Amino acid sequence: MSFMRIIFLCYHILVCLFDVSLAVDSISQDLSLNDDGNDTTLVSKDGTFELGFFTPGKSQKRYLGIWYRKIPIQTVIWVANRLNPINDSSGILRMNTTTGSLVLTQNGSVVWSTTSLRKPENPAAILLDSGNLVVRDKKDPNSEAYLWQSFDYPTDTFLPDMKFGWDLRTGLNRNLTAWKSPDDPSPGEFSFGMVLHNYPEAYMMKGDQKFYRSGPWNGLHSSGSPQVRSNPIYDFKFVFNKDEVYYTYSLKKSSVISRLVLNGTNYVRRREVWIETKQRWEVYTSVPLDLCDTYALCGANANCVISDSPVCQCLKGFKPKSPQAWNSMDWSHGCVRNKELSCEDKHKDGFIKLTELKTPDTTHTWLDQTIGLEECRAKCLDNCSCMAYANSDIRGEGSGCAIWFGDLIDIRQFAAGGQDLYVRMDASELEHANEGHKKGGVIVAVTVSLAVAAVSGILILLGWYYRKKSRTIVKDRSDFSIKEDQNSGMQVDDMDLPVFNLATIAKATSNFTIKNKIGEGGFGSVYRGTLADGLEIAVKRLSTSSGQGLNEFKNEVKLIAKLQHRNLVKLLGCCLEGEEKILVYEYMLNGSLDSFIFDQQRSESLDWPKRYNIICGIAKGLLYLHQDSRLRIVHRDLKTSNVLLDSELNPKISDFGMARIFGGDQKEGNTKRIVGTYGYMAPEYATDGLFSVKSDVFSFGVLLMEIISGKKSRGYYNQNQSHNLIGHAWKLWKEGRPLELIDKGIDHSSFLSQMLHCIHVSLLCVQQHPEDRPGMSCVLLMLVSELELPEPKQPGFFGKYSGEADSSTSKQQLSSTNEITITLLEAR
Repeated sequence: MSFMRIIFLCYHILVCLFDVSLAVDSISQDLSLNDDGNDTTLVSKDGTFELGFFTPGKSQKRYLGIWYRKIPIQTVIWVANRLNPINDSSGILRMNTTTGSLVLTQNGSVVWSTTSLRKPENPAAILLDSGNLVVRDKKDPNSEAYLWQSFDYPTDTFLPDMKFGWDLRTGLNRNLTAWKSPDDPSPGEFSFGMVLHNYPEAYMMKGDQKFYRSGPWNGLHSSGSPQVRSNPIYDFKFVFNKDEVYYTYSLKKSSVISRLVLNGTNYVRRREVWIETKQRWEVYTSVPLDLCDTYALCGANANCVISDSPVCQCLKGFKPKSPQAWNSMDWSHGCVRNKELSCEDKHKDGFIKLTELKTPDTTHTWLDQTIGLEECRAKCLDNCSCMAYANSDIRGEGSGCAIWFGDLIDIRQFAAGGQDLYVRMDASELEHANEGHKKGGVIVAVTVSLAVAAVSGILILLGWYYRKKSRTIVKDRSDFSIKEDQNSGMQVDDMDLPVFNLATIAKATSNFTIKNKIGEGGFGSVYRGTLADGLEIAVKRLSTSSGQGLNEFKNEVKLIAKLQHRNLVKLLGCCLEGEEKILVYEYMLNGSLDSFIFDQQRSESLDWPKRYNIICGIAKGLLYLHQDSRLRIVHRDLKTSNVLLDSELNPKISDFGMARIFGGDQKEGNTKRIVGTYGYMAPEYATDGLFSVKSDVFSFGVLLMEIISGKKSRGYYNQNQSHNLIGHAWKLWKEGRPLELIDKGIDHSSFLSQMLHCIHVSLLCVQQHPEDRPGMSCVLLMLVSELELPEPKQPGFFGKYSGEADSSTSKQQLSSTNEITITLLEAR
């Protein structure tokens, strides 16, 4: 062996020995930690965590902190001197053996120190494998008898096995406070802590203002977090007794790295998981979820329903306190009772049961975990200040009693996983509610323009109410004769829908003048119109030369007349007179989605939050069609031009001329008449005529890509002309460059994780085989919860569409969207 090789080996042995000598996990009487440029640190025994001095971001200040040692992106989980930064490298951390305290000094002056209630014989500070920095007495046989621990004083990060909440014996409150900025770990205005009401719950605060409320623990999860459930990442529990009130969690696998962190820049609390293969943190869950998580958005005695428009609704038996403000989308005044309660007649009161809710703010509550619901009702009824009651534990058949006093604040509606709440009502209000229930549960309000009631599941009564004229409800007749309202020019026949006469439509559109024309599609033109009472409408006039129009017309009328959802366009009426086939819709001020997304100037007004709201709205509308409506409907032509935007840019799915109804347990259908639009059609439908709800999922995935990228699926090809938008997105994903798909006009900085998550969802939706694609219920859950997602498989139509050249025979005169709505007949 050569002399130089011996020197080389000796050098590396010395380096390794030197490194081992520095990898200590404790400070005692004989050791200090100096910020002297030698990178001296404490390292937990398993090598997961490291304690030392660091400089955050662009700051020049020095701090003592703990971070993940093996993660290349420095992720600080705790800071000691966040209130007193050090200006240079003179920081020294020592153990004071007299007091048993850790002391951090700068040039001899104390910057930060720990405290202890008892004097130890042989104190030491140890960095545990959990990331907990503890001070203990080495002479104490109980290794967990800590004199002090960093887990009792968290900063912005909540680690596994920490306790979030109160030690009632000592008055210790363990809460989180976000950094002021990425460059400044001092406490910012954004905090998250447990509040000790009679019925405890946690709040996020911006300064002294409530920002988000988790809701009280209900035995399964926090009332406001039904999405928190059994999962492969972590277990969790809530402890509430005379000594402690806290929440904690533990990881199921030691190989998983996960943390909860409070972000003061975006005002969110995220659960993040470190993905080793991608070398980055991925968001697993995040709150607030949406607009309805905004604290007290709807004011008192109101319910926030994210799927409704507007989202705020007064509770049953209540009305807006300020109708004018309420109708102007200012809900802060909340709602008041239709009839005030009387303490003299308290035992005549009753309760209305509201379901699937986040229970109200618990500031003014009373709790008894030993009694059941019946006794809870009696106690509430006996106290004229009691406004509502519920089970405090919803497991099984429910147990415990929570009672609310005064206004009911910060309620929201969930699709599933919410709780029952029993709201006190005057006897007369109960009679009114019961009478309404006897009549089918349908209350027709004269303030709405269109009322729909189901009768025996077959007949539908529709009422059309004009705002300035007397209203007339016209009932469906078994002989299908036509009855006309002379004032409005409307008729009702066997289509269960108000029918306008042609003269009324012609007058509303100035005789279909070109200046009122707002669009053109495969089956005709669309005009803007105004009825005599000032109501604006959109008039879809089917082309008289289209041989396909009559079937589509009847199909659309029969389908959409039975559908009611905030993300579906409303069909107000129709006209079938001579050769004319006309549909009358609510007018959408902002037109179709494609006119925004694919227009360079208008797309700038769609920032990411607006696009994300549109994405979720379309998903909710599609879920309603597939699962939640009385019918199971496959749209078959979902695309950007068939999504309309109202004045607030809320999306509404339109054009049901090609939709199909599935009955019973039917999962899929097939057809020899393939209709739809190239670029959005699922491969099994385009090639074999097989369609199902998964066909719509494929279309949604394409639409999602277009919203993210600002590019048309059919209009975009990369430079080598080998890939459409789907193929381009897939290529970027496989190469680890998905960010390049995002529209350059969107500000990426604050929503990058959410954008990447949506790209991931879009690729899951466009997978080749329908059985691999998620259903819309799963799609919506993935969009709003940021769950860990599976890797997508190769998509369908990876390159150009093979059938594209054949579609020329069915081209229609279309608008500038350049989309082709096709109809292909198979040879027999």
